[in-house]
Amino acid sequence: MSDTLYALATPPGRGAIAVVRLSGPSTADALKALGAGGLEPRRASLRALRDASGEVFDQALILWMPGPASFTGEDCAELHLHGGRAVFEACARALSDLGLRPAEPGEFSRRAFQNGRMDLTQAEAVADLVDAESDAQRRQALGQLGGALSDRYAGFRASILSILALLEAEIDFPDEEGVPGGLSERVGPMITALSTDIDAALGQARRGERIREGYRIVLIGDTNAGKSTLFNRLAGRDAAIVTPTPGTTRDVLEAQLVLGGYAVTLMDTAGLRDTADAIEAEGVRRARVRAAEAELRLWVRAPGFDGAAVADLVQPGDLAVLNKADLETQTPPDGMAHLAISAGRGEGLEALEAWLARRIADDLSGADFPAVTRERHRIRLERARDHLASARAAMAIGPEVAAEDVRQAANALAEIVGAVGVEDVLGEVFASFCIGK
Repeated sequence: MSDTLYALATPPGRGAIAVVRLSGPSTADALKALGAGGLEPRRASLRALRDASGEVFDQALILWMPGPASFTGEDCAELHLHGGRAVFEACARALSDLGLRPAEPGEFSRRAFQNGRMDLTQAEAVADLVDAESDAQRRQALGQLGGALSDRYAGFRASILSILALLEAEIDFPDEEGVPGGLSERVGPMITALSTDIDAALGQARRGERIREGYRIVLIGDTNAGKSTLFNRLAGRDAAIVTPTPGTTRDVLEAQLVLGGYAVTLMDTAGLRDTADAIEAEGVRRARVRAAEAELRLWVRAPGFDGAAVADLVQPGDLAVLNKADLETQTPPDGMAHLAISAGRGEGLEALEAWLARRIADDLSGADFPAVTRERHRIRLERARDHLASARAAMAIGPEVAAEDVRQAANALAEIVGAVGVEDVLGEVFASFCIGK
């Protein structure tokens, strides 16, 4: 039998309310010992809570949720305490004295998974909802929590099991009456169709991961083009040092924004030029790496620079930002979208933000729920696709060889939702959870 957990589910510190969650077989006994017996399930009740000495440490609203109809599938409770730190500390001492232990990060969600209340993708969605900072992140996490991702992977796995059943029938019952010959010949088109579906899912990986992690926009340009000034304007704070001295920015600075309902990571980088300064040269190298990895580059140009050091980083669909438009009109790069602004005066920023919002929405919006929202999903989908490709090639050798690759593909998909190989991935999934979830 598992032990009983408790954890503060609200941010620590001074607040109006502090919610303490309990889960485990001793929950009911703990409530009675605190003076909160006789509770009606799922109905808030006011109780005076007492420690082992009988001293009242708070008056709280108590919610009693007996299993299995609870978040974790176990007996659960929530203590809605007053939010003073001393109140929670007194409650924690009383619970520890009763034999309850503090929960580890993600332990409530882990128990919900282990008790069949959710699969791994839904558990991940719980963490994503807690971390959601944009409407798009919230919508994606809610869809995943509701089973949209689980249903898609279940469809893939059902197709794989159908393929495996045909192969196994030919292996185990080649001469049996009622088992048609040439079953393996029917498998090839089925493998091809499933591989096509998985390839399509992997094509959406960038969209799902970027919604969750943030769309990456990098400011690139020559020294003193005004990148840091624009960075501060878009970030809404003085995040980067701005001086007339060339090479002031030597590292990659990041700011988290929300544009058009999507999370964005905006990056300011070192001015691109040849330099003998080792520190600045490292900054230039990092700028180039981030520029190559980003979804969008804003080429910040200023009058008097030819941009030769930057041009090789620009990719189709990037935007030229013609800065310092109040000083001089610039000729935009051929065939490249462009906007004229003055970052110093704050002119043209509304048009720039509107352009960025449209671009991000075009890149990340889609009719279908993305089949990949984390790197963990993508890696296992790629593994399943590769095993299916091996199985297709192995059909020429025999169904026994092909069947093994199909089994490996099925296992790779099952790991995503936690149907097999659970212990290998639990730490990977729950490591980033907050305490109390």
